[in-house]
Amino acid sequence: MVVAVIVFNQSIASEFIFQAFSTIPEIQRLLFTFFLLLYLTIIFGNVSIIWVVYTEQSLHTPMYFFLGNLSFLEICYTTVVVPQMLASVLDVHKAIPVANCALQMFFFTSLGGTDCFMLAVMAYDRYVAICHPLRYNLIMTWKMCAWLVVGCLGLSLMLCLELTVMIFTLPFCGHQPRINHFLCDVPPVLRLACADTHVHQTVLYSVGIMVLAVPFLLISVSYIYIVAAILRIHSTSGRHQAFSTCSSHLTVVILQYGCCSLVYLRPKSSSSEDEDRKLALIYTFVTPLLNPLIYSLRNKDVKQALKKAMRRTAES
Repeated sequence: MVVAVIVFNQSIASEFIFQAFSTIPEIQRLLFTFFLLLYLTIIFGNVSIIWVVYTEQSLHTPMYFFLGNLSFLEICYTTVVVPQMLASVLDVHKAIPVANCALQMFFFTSLGGTDCFMLAVMAYDRYVAICHPLRYNLIMTWKMCAWLVVGCLGLSLMLCLELTVMIFTLPFCGHQPRINHFLCDVPPVLRLACADTHVHQTVLYSVGIMVLAVPFLLISVSYIYIVAAILRIHSTSGRHQAFSTCSSHLTVVILQYGCCSLVYLRPKSSSSEDEDRKLALIYTFVTPLLNPLIYSLRNKDVKQALKKAMRRTAES
């Protein structure tokens, strides 16, 4: 009976507090400015991609349709995290209600999962374009493209809703428990639970395999066929153009899947909270920041479209 009372008293946490990056005011202000500038750059870069894909007729193709959707996802993905993070940087005692934490986790994991599925869809699009160019327009119709985007979002929402509900039915220890992170991510929140989490860890690994391992396997298989097809191209310039397009996509894939796999698929016994926090900075800030840069600076069509769009804007 005494143990039950103690557990009950520990399980009534209604708020969490994030672990501070620093408690020194000068460093807090520097970090706030740094993360705010990163966030604004991410927003500007991805909005630019969406704008140029929407306004430039030559980019109205499935490849750039998926790229525009990916940029929109990156904007939503970072917006779920950064405003709360900036508030916590300035006020180390600022708490987040458990309900808000659950919402942040759901949207963060759902958008992140959709991002991973979308990268797999983009790999499939490149596979069809390079390996089956004559059938490309028959396979990648606008209806098919729309269904692929909806499917990515729907599957991710379903998986992450189940995971989030499972986690937030757990009791949490103490008054205002401290999350050793800057967002309500799954592993650090699970560590605060006052109950056995073996089932929840198993579900987390299962979702991680479906969201990370399966799409990465599909991307790898697609690129085996793509590379084989590219090597059969006789024109040196044609091979260079094909490799350039695919290498941009692969750079994003390696960063996204590599960092996320280390956080979500690594055994709990070998994981470190501080390492997870650093890795989360990469897929929260670095990948969304590099995405528009990689696709715009390494893509001739996007660069030309940006120049034309900027010229039209300046003339008007």
